[in-house]
Amino acid sequence: MPAHLLFLADTHVPKRARVLPDAVWDAVGRADVVFHAGDWVSEDLLDTLQLRAARLVGVYGNNDGEALRARLPQVARVQLEGIRFAMVHETGSARGREARADERFPDADVLIFGHSHIPWDSVSPRGMRLLNPGSPTDRRRQPFRTYLTAVAEAGRLREVELVKLPPA
Repeated sequence: MPAHLLFLADTHVPKRARVLPDAVWDAVGRADVVFHAGDWVSEDLLDTLQLRAARLVGVYGNNDGEALRARLPQVARVQLEGIRFAMVHETGSARGREARADERFPDADVLIFGHSHIPWDSVSPRGMRLLNPGSPTDRRRQPFRTYLTAVAEAGRLREVELVKLPPA
């Protein structure tokens, strides 16, 4: 049975935005699994996502304090529909990212990461998919605030879509 996925990162609530956009909450409601690649900033957001998401997988980021670090791992690993996912907040510079990811996550089929607020979708030399959803609250120098959706089914990740949010 296909699993509908939502990928978030760098929400920075309530520092960069007071709340998540309604479109993100709508996507949470449609997702079977929500991944959050860190920089939550607030435990309140973690608590609310845990209540509203069918299933939540999260890691902490560099802007997350001790309370969030006590509740979340630095690296998360989960298998869904025959796909091995790994998630971490930071992967270092864009240059050489795929090769470093292959070395650090040799057992993953998909790596989700955040930190840069820059959407990313690439494939490593050994075939691992690397995905950064950007940020739904803080676009920085990007033209849009963003998140990613996808479907996992029978060992394949399909329908990967970068969703662009309207200006705030």
